[in-house]
Amino acid sequence: MKYSWSAGALLAAASSVAVHAVTFEAGNYYADQVQAIAYSNFGTAGSYKKVTTMSNGVCNFGDQPYSGGLAPFDKEISWHFRGPLKLKQFASYSPGSGSSKRSLHPSPHERRHAHQHLHQQVHEARDTQDDIIEEKRGLGDWVTATINGDVVSWKNEYAGGAAPAAATPAPVPASGSVPPASPAGSYSAPAPAASVNTGSGTWGRQAYYNAEQGVADGLVFLNNMGGQGSGVFDMTWGNSLAYAGANAKSGSASPVTLADTLIDDNNEVIIFTDKPCNGDCGAVRDGTVAYHGFSGASKLFLMEFSMPLSGKTGFNADMPAAWILNAEVPRTMQYGDCSCWQSGCGEMDVFEVLNSGNTKAISAWHGLNSKGDSNWFQRPIDKTMKAVVVLDGSSGTVHIVVLPDSTNFDTSLTDSAVTGFINSVTDPKLNIKVALP
Repeated sequence: MKYSWSAGALLAAASSVAVHAVTFEAGNYYADQVQAIAYSNFGTAGSYKKVTTMSNGVCNFGDQPYSGGLAPFDKEISWHFRGPLKLKQFASYSPGSGSSKRSLHPSPHERRHAHQHLHQQVHEARDTQDDIIEEKRGLGDWVTATINGDVVSWKNEYAGGAAPAAATPAPVPASGSVPPASPAGSYSAPAPAASVNTGSGTWGRQAYYNAEQGVADGLVFLNNMGGQGSGVFDMTWGNSLAYAGANAKSGSASPVTLADTLIDDNNEVIIFTDKPCNGDCGAVRDGTVAYHGFSGASKLFLMEFSMPLSGKTGFNADMPAAWILNAEVPRTMQYGDCSCWQSGCGEMDVFEVLNSGNTKAISAWHGLNSKGDSNWFQRPIDKTMKAVVVLDGSSGTVHIVVLPDSTNFDTSLTDSAVTGFINSVTDPKLNIKVALP
């Protein structure tokens, strides 16, 4: 996704905050390197279009209101990782709970032949005099970008042919489109010291993945390659979710552990809990592989990963990303019309590289009160990076923090340890606060 300000917005920002060095690269503004960003002011009342039924090529929607806490991200969520990326560790935690020991999925480290993804993500490259627009999303999705200095949105109608027939929710109104990020880096307010209080004082580890040990406890690896061993494919909705092959290049007939390997360019691995849906996940696509997402008004995730340079160019090439979705989206149709995404049910880009080979990774929130930020994290190219993402429902805040290499993925965490995570970056220039509108 792209976030840029018009010239008028730039002048407005300069009048209220100190102006920092800003660069403009491939259609995006970048301000300062940071190590921590806190997105606050979640929970503003609103609603999105929830898929109510999805069957026989027909998609129906109903209003889903929300308010308070992290809404709408207090719903179940899924984690998504796009290559080139090496995921070394991943853990999820819930407050007020002990660690959960579930069955391990031993990694067979099988070498499977890569198959062409039948449902290719549709894309256009729009070259203008001043900008090059590179889109992440596919057919039917709303794209926000900067063309000749103006922030515009359009619906991607190009598919090399006619678009599939499906009921479509009302488009996101102008007030719900993604606002451009400040070229001044949204630097107006360094994040104050924050604290977390769950009431119980502990966070229990509910899921854990360790690539070197071949351990996958409490989670499952999926991708959008339905029809390859599991899930389904059809000409209306393309590929559904499937079990991911160990090398992340294909589908699988059953759950396997992601190997200690490089997720290749434009390949995506999706992590859910290992609890299958049993008529209790709302609408899901017929024949898809469906699991519960990570739930709770508050939740915490630790991860260790690297994003090595591949040197490739083209659509989504050398553009790694780690992001979170409302789990309703991939269980219905992640790349297309039949999901709640375009009506604002929620996406958090945690670390996303916006153009091929860039070494800056941005974060952003997508919803009815969307917000992007021009400050950036250093892309971990030559070594792994550890980070924490704390979704704190009590304060309506999401914290993204780069952690020391010495951080452990313990089976439980105390409130004081979590508070230590979010306050570990003490330099105010490296730790900023972004308020959602």
